[in-house]
Amino acid sequence: MGRFLSERELLQTRPAERIAFRSPVPTRMISNGEFNPLPQTPAQRRFEARLKELADGTAKKLGMDRRSFLRTSCGMAAAFVALNDVFGRVFEVAPAEAAEPEAAAARADKLAGQFVFDDQVHFVKDDYANKGLLFLAKYADEHWHHGILKDAYGLSLDRYKFDNFVKEIYLDSDTKIATLSGAPFDNRANWFLTNDQIKQAADSVNAVAGTKRLFFHSVITPKQPGWIEEVDRCIEQVRPQSWKGYTIGDPLNPATTKYPWRLDDEKLVYPFYEKAVKSGITTICIHKGLLPADYAKSIPGGKWKFANVDDLPKAAKDWPQLNFVIYHSALRPFAESPDAALAHFEKTGYIQWVSDLATIPAKHGVSNVYADIGTSFAMAATTSPRFAAAFIGTLVKGLGHDHVFWGTDSVWYGSPQWQIEAFRRLEIPEDMRKKHGFAALGPAEGPVKSGIFGYNAARFYKVERHAGLMPWETDGLSRIKAAYLSGGPARSNTAYGYVARG
Repeated sequence: MGRFLSERELLQTRPAERIAFRSPVPTRMISNGEFNPLPQTPAQRRFEARLKELADGTAKKLGMDRRSFLRTSCGMAAAFVALNDVFGRVFEVAPAEAAEPEAAAARADKLAGQFVFDDQVHFVKDDYANKGLLFLAKYADEHWHHGILKDAYGLSLDRYKFDNFVKEIYLDSDTKIATLSGAPFDNRANWFLTNDQIKQAADSVNAVAGTKRLFFHSVITPKQPGWIEEVDRCIEQVRPQSWKGYTIGDPLNPATTKYPWRLDDEKLVYPFYEKAVKSGITTICIHKGLLPADYAKSIPGGKWKFANVDDLPKAAKDWPQLNFVIYHSALRPFAESPDAALAHFEKTGYIQWVSDLATIPAKHGVSNVYADIGTSFAMAATTSPRFAAAFIGTLVKGLGHDHVFWGTDSVWYGSPQWQIEAFRRLEIPEDMRKKHGFAALGPAEGPVKSGIFGYNAARFYKVERHAGLMPWETDGLSRIKAAYLSGGPARSNTAYGYVARG
């Protein structure tokens, strides 16, 4: 994560959902208020202009207005056609999908039942009171749109709370199962959810569904007072399916945090690993990467080093009984144009910290290191699709496609459906495959993407799958979704948060 915007930075932003053009996929970088979004790039402006051109032409032929068209499967396909036109062919999309509703609907219906297991989702508690986040909503109400806090579809904290979380994850996307996560802060009052609240939310969703649709982490906080006692309590009472930790300490305040730690700290963390093995809760999910370009300066005293992966090889080798899932795949570049990172990759084949992660199995002889693509893929997919391809290619080549997990970090960026569509269509360009030895990702329902979308995580969370109808196809949530979608084109495809002015 980053940090909340300052008042000066807020003057340079506006709510994403208030912009006139509502693309099915973001045409500029979106911030939920934790980092300063970059202005729309020239390439993104060309993408937006091309999508408008395609949408206006096709909508007119179909007797629709632009906004209605962009809410359809045709509109979603048109966005990927426009991305290819501007950035080069990276997304697999047939022109017919962007022009013929029947073709688009057929593809959407074919893939709607695909098994998608999102291993990183979030929402905030009802009484969430972090003054930074509240300030953003109040500032929007005062300066941009009076009454927005009272508008159910405006930029209010309700966007990040339970009801909208359920709607956007399970009703507005093809996600079938998810893992609810949390985030620690030095001040425990600022946690999005406590460990008990995370469990309660999962229990609530699963009670409505009648099946297991929401798994959950318990958050560990090494060095914080009473942290190991909380581990014992969670093992005994909460019984999470996996653990979540932030070696950087406080993800919103890494420069001032008191509690950074290393995965290979034998004295501090190894006793926890012992407890995890004994309890049978052996999946350890760790936030890594996502630091600003000036990380060495803005995070003084070398604290930024806690966000890289140099502590992972020893821990993984010492604890083969554990599975280490590195969130965001340790991608260092965050909230910055990927152009420099792409240029560096094209020249050297290296992506900062992602390549380090991907080479760990071969260099250190371990097989228990995994990557989650949350936020990192979302940031790259529509800002630099070619970089997104390099990112995924690096992970699959180094770790193996069976060691890469699907995650979106939703609901921070709205419904995850646009990310799902982007990954379904993503293909590594042929020149990149030849130069760097990457394999093709294949079709949306092929073995590589199917594994990443869900089957890899299903192994860890012991999801029962069998021939015929899956439990989630006929459960309570599926019936609610069917009723929801029968009322019309319910999906809004709106990305909300903040975008840079200009």
